[in-house]
Amino acid sequence: MKITILDMETAAINNDISLDSMRELGELNIIGVTDNSRTAEFIGDSDAVICNKSRITREVMERCPNLKYVGTMGTGFDQIDIQAANERGITVCNVPAYSADAVAQHTFALILNYYCKISEYAADVSNGGWTQKKYFTSFGLPTYELSGKTIGLIGCGDIGRKVARIADACGMHVLAYNRNPEKLRDIDYIKCVSPEELLRQSDIVSIHAPLNDSTRELINRDTLAMMKHSSLLVNTARGGIVNEADLADALNSGTIAAAAVDALTVEPMSDETPLRGAKNLTITPHIAWAPIETRRRLMKTVYENLKCFILGEPQNVVNNTNFQ
Repeated sequence: MKITILDMETAAINNDISLDSMRELGELNIIGVTDNSRTAEFIGDSDAVICNKSRITREVMERCPNLKYVGTMGTGFDQIDIQAANERGITVCNVPAYSADAVAQHTFALILNYYCKISEYAADVSNGGWTQKKYFTSFGLPTYELSGKTIGLIGCGDIGRKVARIADACGMHVLAYNRNPEKLRDIDYIKCVSPEELLRQSDIVSIHAPLNDSTRELINRDTLAMMKHSSLLVNTARGGIVNEADLADALNSGTIAAAAVDALTVEPMSDETPLRGAKNLTITPHIAWAPIETRRRLMKTVYENLKCFILGEPQNVVNNTNFQ
């Protein structure tokens, strides 16, 4: 079997992830950085492709007639034309739940950074601010306790439930909007509510939903207007769930107090990003999923997915290859 791995530099830094197990499965073609205009060229006559953000479109599939398998280095698969894969009998597999701990951890890092003013106080100390004080402490910037606050989770799957558990441990009230609320019935500290109620009641709104037609620009001018003026919006999911121009307006006008995001609609960030320069905004460069333990877990499942496919027992399949 000929296997092409695209976007390898998005999963490994200085070869900190071993690909020895993948080499046991077939002839390996590794592409570090993928230009989408050359995706079909890179795949060529490969039987299988592993990708992260490279777009596997209908045209790519048509130009790569040997392709039988597409594996994602991630949970999301919105970059793959599932309908075209169905029609061509191509199996598509993802890696569910691998980053739940890491993303929940990063979500609370963003929340705590805002509530405790970590970055601002550390910068002030570095600039010599503390040396100018008369007393042992310096608390000119207001900080807040999480205990007693309400967090609203838009999407409450593997990651959302991890965030909910941390929030409960911090003494917070947890609201959730989930398309399958029955899956949360046995979790007594999560209250399922409508999107409108969640937005109106939450001190923190945290997004943990996939990007699809029903969630695209779910956070927009109208939904932001429902939130408390004192609220914090956190997005560690997909940038496209938020209308970035509307969020910038909401931050600059004081419609909401602050936002912290780890994903943008267009990545990497460009000078044209609507959020560039917005007030009270923290942006991290899509790193919530990236601890070394998380990436090793990811690539282990990527390997297992392909091995199971080769053995005729595919796992983590996200499409219907019997579609006619």
